[in-house]
Amino acid sequence: MTVVSVSMPEDLLSRIDSFADEHGYTGRSEVVREAARNLLGEFEDKRLEDRDLISIVTVMFNYETTTVEERMMHLRHEHEELVSSNFHSHVGNHYCMELFVLEGRLDEISTFVGKIRATKDTLTVDYSVMPVDDFSSLENLG
Repeated sequence: MTVVSVSMPEDLLSRIDSFADEHGYTGRSEVVREAARNLLGEFEDKRLEDRDLISIVTVMFNYETTTVEERMMHLRHEHEELVSSNFHSHVGNHYCMELFVLEGRLDEISTFVGKIRATKDTLTVDYSVMPVDDFSSLENLG
């Protein structure tokens, strides 16, 4: 197996070590391998390919980190054909939340979420994806 060197903050490394101990992993390498497999497989859902999708993406970041807010604005404009709606809100005294509503294909949504995740100083990135054609089955329930 190839050895890879990865830089990460001490607090993240400590969390990985604690997680490994608490969940019976043999060590941090096993945790990182599983996380990488999950991340790579996240957008490989064959049921979502070649379908129109809607996605909700939320991003949290520190209010004082203006570079994140600037990056969010840049991504919104760079992907204006994908972003149906965007909402910015202040949360508490120190945080901001960006909410994006996306409509597009799986590869487009995956690229957008990947760019957000790669943005330095984001605190959390959460999203959900649902095929647009699933809404017709929901209408029949009411």
